[in-house]
Amino acid sequence: MREILILGRGGQGAQTAGNQLAQAFFAKGQYVQTFATYGGARRGTPVTSSIRADDQPIRQRNNISCATALLCFDDSLLDQNFLKLANKDTVIVVNSKQPQASFAGLGDYNILAVDGKDIARRNNMGKVVNSALLGALVAAMQNPDIDTMCAVIEQSAPAKKQENVAACREAFQRVTDAEQGNQSNG
Repeated sequence: MREILILGRGGQGAQTAGNQLAQAFFAKGQYVQTFATYGGARRGTPVTSSIRADDQPIRQRNNISCATALLCFDDSLLDQNFLKLANKDTVIVVNSKQPQASFAGLGDYNILAVDGKDIARRNNMGKVVNSALLGALVAAMQNPDIDTMCAVIEQSAPAKKQENVAACREAFQRVTDAEQGNQSNG
């Protein structure tokens, strides 16, 4: 079973991203469970979207205690409280323009920094980073496939459908290229 946590601030699109990711897993024939937690009922407070996906029916009803993947919409939220839900095998993607080396002090985690804001701006999305971050996450997790993720985004995006899809694909390609470069260097 995949257990994924998405952390952001109210208004950043973390809940939308969680719903879209759940829809993509469902479109691939997976059983899905999704739920959200809100820190406060106002814009800017931390929010979490939780997703479970599996080939089998999901019977668990508890909070995720050790995630398969973490997606952090704001690098200021990436702290030990969030990272305690990870282990050394957890895929961690963080929206940040800082180099990956700047996260080394957080522990023995494989943190992938992706500048979602830059990708969003270049694709005429302004500050809306959720499609770019979903592209980066599905590349890092290698599931669901990018075509399914983009189809869900195109179907559910309220506006700028092609721009959202382009941002998703660009981030996916950046992560894929970076991982292939790391494998050939390693």
